[in-house]
Amino acid sequence: MELRKARPGDAPAIAALYDEARAALKAAGIDQWQDGYPNLEDAQADIAAGTAFVLEEAGRVAAAACLGFGIEPTYNVIEKGRWLGEGEYGYLHRVAVSGWAKGQGAAGLFFDELKRQARARGVAVIRGDTHRDNRPMQRVMEKNGLCYRGVIHVEDGTERLAYEMLLSHGHIN
Repeated sequence: MELRKARPGDAPAIAALYDEARAALKAAGIDQWQDGYPNLEDAQADIAAGTAFVLEEAGRVAAAACLGFGIEPTYNVIEKGRWLGEGEYGYLHRVAVSGWAKGQGAAGLFFDELKRQARARGVAVIRGDTHRDNRPMQRVMEKNGLCYRGVIHVEDGTERLAYEMLLSHGHIN
């Protein structure tokens, strides 16, 4: 699979991945992304911001994610735990992998790219979050070196499990 920055023409394929992921989450009984988020407009905004990345296989978009840097407002307050890192951090949002590409390590490739970009920018902290019931994404984050740090709340007030990794220190316990 080839990892690349998403282009404007990729937005419909990314939105289709979001729809597929939404259906898979619903089928698994996970109440995440069931309100229409993320959608085509979110994909277009990520592409315009330069934070959208895709994995392409044989000319088809297999997976998509937003790789961002800065300060994520929903991470400002953490409950039932604490962040260890300070300052700017990298974060991964809106990870969606096509059913035909699952089990090929797609999400791990996004984490590898986020870590690469973070090191290139001199950023030592990586963060992510996911729904309490989204055990597959929790496992992906742990497999990629992020450790559970506490609970945050996203824009609509729902809670998410928050994860973090200090690149300069590797795995956090």
